[in-house]
Amino acid sequence: MSSETSNRDAGRIDLSGDWLLASTDNSHALTITLPGDVHSALQRADFIADPYIGRNEAGVQWVAHKDWVLERTVIVDADDLGGCWYLDFESIDTVASVFVNERLVLQAENCFRRYRPDVSDALAAGENRIRIVLHSSIAEGARRQAAQPFYVPYHEGNSPIANGNMLRKPQCHFGWDWNIAIAPLGIYGSLALCRLETARIEHVTTRQLWLEDGSVDLLVTATLFARDPGIVPIHFELSGERERLDCAVGAGETSITHVFTVASPKRWWPAGSGEQAFSILKVELPGEIVTRQVGFRMIELVTDNDEAGNRFAFRVNGREIFCRGANWIPADALMSRVTSEGVEDLLRSAVEANMNMIRVWGGGFYEPDWFYDLCDRLGLLVWQDFMFACNLYPSTPDFLENVAAEVDYQVKRLSSHPSIALWCGDNELVGALNWFEESRKDRDRYLVSYDRLNRTVETAMKAACPEAIWWPSSPSVGYLNFGDAWHADGAGDMHYWSVWHENKSFDNYRSVRPRFCSEFGFQSYTSMPVIRQFAGARDLNIASPVMEAHQKNAGGNERIAGTMFRYFRFPKDFPSFVYLSQIQQGLAIRTAVDYWRSLKPHCMGTLYWQLNDTWPVASWSSLDYGGNWKALHYMARRFFQPVAVAAIPSADGNEIAFSMVNDTAEPAAVELQTFLVSLDGKRRPLVAVAGTCSPDRAATLVTIAAKDIPEDALLFWSFEASNGMRGEGHYVHGTYKSLDLAPSGLTVEATPQPEGSYELTVTAARLALHVMVEADVEGRYSDNAFDLVAGESKAIRFMPRVALGEGAMPRFSAYDLESCQGKG
Repeated sequence: MSSETSNRDAGRIDLSGDWLLASTDNSHALTITLPGDVHSALQRADFIADPYIGRNEAGVQWVAHKDWVLERTVIVDADDLGGCWYLDFESIDTVASVFVNERLVLQAENCFRRYRPDVSDALAAGENRIRIVLHSSIAEGARRQAAQPFYVPYHEGNSPIANGNMLRKPQCHFGWDWNIAIAPLGIYGSLALCRLETARIEHVTTRQLWLEDGSVDLLVTATLFARDPGIVPIHFELSGERERLDCAVGAGETSITHVFTVASPKRWWPAGSGEQAFSILKVELPGEIVTRQVGFRMIELVTDNDEAGNRFAFRVNGREIFCRGANWIPADALMSRVTSEGVEDLLRSAVEANMNMIRVWGGGFYEPDWFYDLCDRLGLLVWQDFMFACNLYPSTPDFLENVAAEVDYQVKRLSSHPSIALWCGDNELVGALNWFEESRKDRDRYLVSYDRLNRTVETAMKAACPEAIWWPSSPSVGYLNFGDAWHADGAGDMHYWSVWHENKSFDNYRSVRPRFCSEFGFQSYTSMPVIRQFAGARDLNIASPVMEAHQKNAGGNERIAGTMFRYFRFPKDFPSFVYLSQIQQGLAIRTAVDYWRSLKPHCMGTLYWQLNDTWPVASWSSLDYGGNWKALHYMARRFFQPVAVAAIPSADGNEIAFSMVNDTAEPAAVELQTFLVSLDGKRRPLVAVAGTCSPDRAATLVTIAAKDIPEDALLFWSFEASNGMRGEGHYVHGTYKSLDLAPSGLTVEATPQPEGSYELTVTAARLALHVMVEADVEGRYSDNAFDLVAGESKAIRFMPRVALGEGAMPRFSAYDLESCQGKG
């Protein structure tokens, strides 16, 4: 049995570290490191293979069917035994029984709640045994489904493991159309045995009251918990201003509020709109301190009536912000593999691609505090879903009570972050009412059940933070509107999936005019270096069992291939298939974003699905598992640039309008040059024009007749704005497969640099479209997925993810459209 080896102070014994782990049937016994998950411990002990490799997923399904016991001992000195002791678990996944010296002290049932059970009466002087039984979520889900007053359906396509909707656990743990389905279980975040010294801090919340003179009152409320009445000194400190109060606490919770007046606050702004200014707030009790980053900012959700219906726009510090970004899913399918460094890399990649918002999707986790601290510092606004997605859910009193406690805890924990822009009730639950035979036949019953859940979430959120912005569901037309929001052009937020799920052309993105598109996406294969991590040489075929095991969307491979044959010639080999899949993914998302940004201010946000992956898989992500950039992410950095120019064809195809969009607060003068480029890469000028785009607006700069583009030529352009932003692109009037491209003669020359990077010079003898440079080691490129005309060279920089030895030279290769398509 593991004994206490962890850090301790007078009132807190850290319980992180090694515990004994065993299945309740005693078929497996090993060590687990907490915080962590059972699957990762089993893999480290060689009881299971890496579930991410090959088809190993099927071989680890048994893990989630068992109950698991975690044990350790901890020593409490007799002199310390008096008073109130409690266990502190930040997150238990999910249904668990906790015993101290064989006395049951906790029945946990919610991964999203912090549990602090009193264990005073269970402790003894000397050695104490802590035993945690993690019950099978599969068995518990089935038991709870059977106990419902009526059947509550779940999405079988997303959840091949049944009845996950019965549990307050990440829904993607039961599968999803991008995730491995292994139902992990474990204990995450901090865990400790603590002694209560008069009182402890339960919550620290803040509220900002802005005054007419530009100053702000910061109301800081500390909620304290005490078992017995007493007096406790509490310090409030903001940027060096420190106040002490002696607070009388009663048994239970006591709230105390202190007000700081800040005369001239520096404002916090989203990325690209201003500085991310902070003040540091500290609330301190003897032996305990809570620190918060405070960003002074005002935020509103604008839903005013207009000629099209109702607006949907975020206003920050009095200025409307066009939201450019993507949807966030958990950083890994297994919590033990998540690192703060890896998450920071993913979020920095979002900002480097000119994003200013991410949507934390409702089928994963409420992320840890440090995640939102990163978003605060990076200037990433957060659309925060509550954790309900794509299923129907119970509305029994016990379930709703559990949900209300979850919402209260999470909102109080997170609402002070300046990055939190909006709290959304769920992901696609209104639409799900139409997905199941049971709810279609008896819509009233299931609608009332949904409304009870949704009202519970809203009521608990508003009680925890009255000033927080609430949005009932995503997509949603608006408050108390249960109609179809998937294609609603007039109001609310939209999820637009017709191009992917209905196999429509990319042009179809221009058939809708969303007010704010919070989901839309197109799949690609993960990059070759990642594929080689889970597949052998014999598996490199999109129809191989291994590749199909790493494609979780039914029909996904067929859709990638079918779309590819609509636009491109047949790829010449498997790496070319992967390359073309990523290029067409980028073209799909760019088509949507370019058009919807041109509608500004009718449309005020585009968040594509999805930013990241949870494991190596074919998906809609723009970042590979591990954080390397796909072609889409390099394209996103261009099409999300605050000042950008895009070529947008008219509905009849007779004209190409050049739209300029300006997301900055200052006018932007734009100089545009257009060219005709022949299929062998020779360029000649077509039209040059200049114009000014007003702040926070979009406008048409010039329109070109399609007939002015010869069949054997492409339309190229480059632009430069007065604020220094610049870009370039090309437009094909028709399909790429109709172009008889000549071999581009691409070459790559690499020169090592002193700091460990490599300067690459990429040269084309003839036209090279969508050039992608790839190395045999992982790393980041300063640019990729770019075009070259005949004789043109481009210098880019490559930084390996892991420093290479002195004199080491990666092998670089370059792909372009012509080199990856089959001949003839």
